[in-house]
Amino acid sequence: MQLLLQRVTNASVLVDNKMVSSIKKGILVFVGLEKMDTLEHLEKMCNKLLNFRIFTDNNDKMNLNISQIKGEILLVSQFTLVANTNDGNRPSFTSAMPYTKAEKYMEKFINLVQKNHPKTQTGIFGADMQVSLTNDGPITFSLCSQ
Repeated sequence: MQLLLQRVTNASVLVDNKMVSSIKKGILVFVGLEKMDTLEHLEKMCNKLLNFRIFTDNNDKMNLNISQIKGEILLVSQFTLVANTNDGNRPSFTSAMPYTKAEKYMEKFINLVQKNHPKTQTGIFGADMQVSLTNDGPITFSLCSQ
C-alpha cells in the first residue's frame, strides 16, 4: 500500500464536471493498493496517516498531526502509485491489486479513516476524476506499508 500525502490549503474532486468532494486546510491523500496488501496494512497506514506530523506548531516545526489542527482529509484512489516504471517507457501495473478487491479494500480504508477522523471526504473509486489542489509548502510525502 502506498499513500502520497500532500498538505493542502484546499483540494477538490470533480467527476463529469460535478463537484464530488472538497476540503479546506488538510491533507489530500492518493491511495495505491497492491496485490500483497492485507487488512493489517490498512490499519497500519490509517494510523500512520492520522498521526503523521506535517503541520507546523508555533515554533514553525512540523510537530502537529491532522487532528491537532482540526484539518480535513480527502482520500482519492490512484492505482498508478503502485506502477513499476523500471523497464521501458510504459508503466506496468502487475503489482496493483485487482479492481474488485481494490474497491473493497479502498472502502475498508475509507471507513477506518472516517471512523477515526470524521472530517474525511473521498473521490469515487474507478471514476475519471479531476483533482484540484493548492499544495501548502509545497509539502508532499510518500508513505509505504512494506
